[in-house]
Amino acid sequence: MTKGLCFLFATLAAAPVAVLAQGSAATPDNPISDSEKRVYALLGGVVIAAAEKMPEESYSFKPTPEVRSFGQLVGHLADSNYFFCSGVAGEASPASSAEKSKTKKADLVAALKEAVAYCNKTYAAMTDAKGSQMMKMMNLDMAKLTVLAANFAHNYEHYGNMSTYMRIRGIVPPTSEKGGSPGN
Repeated sequence: MTKGLCFLFATLAAAPVAVLAQGSAATPDNPISDSEKRVYALLGGVVIAAAEKMPEESYSFKPTPEVRSFGQLVGHLADSNYFFCSGVAGEASPASSAEKSKTKKADLVAALKEAVAYCNKTYAAMTDAKGSQMMKMMNLDMAKLTVLAANFAHNYEHYGNMSTYMRIRGIVPPTSEKGGSPGN
């Protein structure tokens, strides 16, 4: 398990203990969707930090010819965030083809930031009751919260790719920097 994932889980696990230590034993109204919102907020910051940290000249870098370039990974994350979150929101997916149409770092980082902001709205509007509603995703019936969980799992999968590309280029990924999370 990476340091970043350990930090994430330690932070999330400590949050309820801190609340109890303050004398509040109340359970939040939406504990599942609230937890998902916190995880996605952290994750969104991490993928954006990685995209911002990689130098422009490394955006075309591919470890092997068969895989996406770093820039294509950033574009893919922008496109896929729109795909997952628009489905959950019941909206048409905003037109995004960042993976195929953008190559400049500034354009790709902007596309990723916009997609994360879009998803943040979807996560913010989610409740546990709404999250239990079923929807079609990839020809499967899934609960909306399951789709949102798949979104951040997909983001973490590709953050792992981004981290590997960064390491190959001699760059420390955001979650491995001294001081922990880029959100601090």
